[in-house]
Amino acid sequence: MRPVNLAIVRAFEERSFNAWPARQTVLFNGWLFRMAGGFTKRANSVNAIEPGARFGGVRAAAEALYERHGLPAIFRLSPLAPTEADAELADAGYATFDPTSVAVSSLASAERHASVHIASASMPEWLDGFAAANGIAASHRPMHDSIVHAIALPTAFATLHAHGQPIGFGLAVLERGAVGLYDIVIDPSKRRHGHGGTLTRALLHWAREQGATSAYLQVREQNEAARRLYAGLGFEDLYRYHYRVPPIAPTRSS
Repeated sequence: MRPVNLAIVRAFEERSFNAWPARQTVLFNGWLFRMAGGFTKRANSVNAIEPGARFGGVRAAAEALYERHGLPAIFRLSPLAPTEADAELADAGYATFDPTSVAVSSLASAERHASVHIASASMPEWLDGFAAANGIAASHRPMHDSIVHAIALPTAFATLHAHGQPIGFGLAVLERGAVGLYDIVIDPSKRRHGHGGTLTRALLHWAREQGATSAYLQVREQNEAARRLYAGLGFEDLYRYHYRVPPIAPTRSS
């Protein structure tokens, strides 16, 4: 992994917040508290948004706010967070969860594929297919769909077909010359046949046509299959983050 440039980290962190918007946000001394009814940790976590933001008083403020909304206080610690944040949370009994890499790439692997249809809006068929392939519970659908509808930036909604049937879905969001790939998912019965690569390359091709020059994504370090796929497409780790969760915190999605 290359040396971490905090200005670059901040730019990618901002992009990721914009690409997966929370329903409610609160700013607190260089930190961002995000809430979306508990659906996905990305949209329901405490994040540093200033390099080396001080942690004094942040845990207490976050715990009070999330308790008020019936949510656990989950902290997402990127290189922007000071080391004392991780230490204080560990001392308070918060467990490490979901270490994740943010990887970047050029668009060299981009290519159009006839089996992938890309739309600029989230149609009901895409939302239903994605939810089924990704195992999203019916109770979470309203929040998931509202988050998707709230994305303000240019977005590609991709559907991969095989033998006339939709088997894969992906989401790409473009901002400041970089495209973020989110939730690339293949129907469980159709996995391990190269479909993920086809879908990813099609989204990168869309991004290049829109003027993007680079791509980024987030992949959990324990997901070896996805890491091999993205490495084969030229993605290299830029920085890492992990969560600190209280013992009763839910673990749905990154």
